[in-house]
Amino acid sequence: MAFFQTSDGLKLHYTDEGEGLPLLCLSGLTRTGGDFDYVAPHLPNVRLIRMDYRGRGQSEWGDHSTYSIPVEARDAVELLDHLGVEKAAVLGTSRGGLIAMMLAATVKDRLTGVALNDIGPQLDTEGLEVIMGYLGRNPAWKTWAEAAEARPKVMKGFANVPAERWMTEVKRLYRETPEGLVITYDPKLRDAILEGATQPTPDLWPLFDAFAGLPLCTIRGANSDLLSAETLDKMQAQRPDMIAATVPDRAHIPFLDEPEALDALNRWLNMLR
Repeated sequence: MAFFQTSDGLKLHYTDEGEGLPLLCLSGLTRTGGDFDYVAPHLPNVRLIRMDYRGRGQSEWGDHSTYSIPVEARDAVELLDHLGVEKAAVLGTSRGGLIAMMLAATVKDRLTGVALNDIGPQLDTEGLEVIMGYLGRNPAWKTWAEAAEARPKVMKGFANVPAERWMTEVKRLYRETPEGLVITYDPKLRDAILEGATQPTPDLWPLFDAFAGLPLCTIRGANSDLLSAETLDKMQAQRPDMIAATVPDRAHIPFLDEPEALDALNRWLNMLR
């Protein structure tokens, strides 16, 4: 396992695999670099760099006040510095896409392009409410088997997902213990989000505009409750050159190994080479 130390002293876990175009993969709010296992075999000639955010996965926990997009963006830059990578493309899922916006606004010279997975500069409140319903809480299920069996009903908007994929998902999301399933991240992440919500909601469209000049791709789940079709249309209107794809039978978030997602990602990667 590989780790690097941040400027404020935390050890963060990362993986660095393959050769070719550096591609920094940034996962969702509670997720880890393992989310990109599905898409990894389909991205040839790519150096796939993944990071577990502070307080998530195999990374150290810190003061929950540092579980913020600006700090996580700084961590991403420090990982690139640690690896000696001057420029990288970013594939950002949900929270990772917001971090990509921050990177474009602050260190655009380090980016070669950005792909967003089910995220944009306008977030639907329905999806945010769903996230707050589970954030920082252990689930009621006692075993991975129970959680996997319940997953199709819990993940509304998803269809045609094999049972083994749901089992893989719950094993990533939870640790199985004698007392039941336990989340794989610092529960105080909930406190960080709640405290952040007391501040005025920022306008993210200027951050989206910071992508100007960078090859851009956005993938949306057809049934997403976080990125609406209307927001995707507005993004496309502002960036007519943006590669956009909608993945059927998926909500928040597509797995990225769906044919529509792979086609969009590979077209985007070809623009970077």
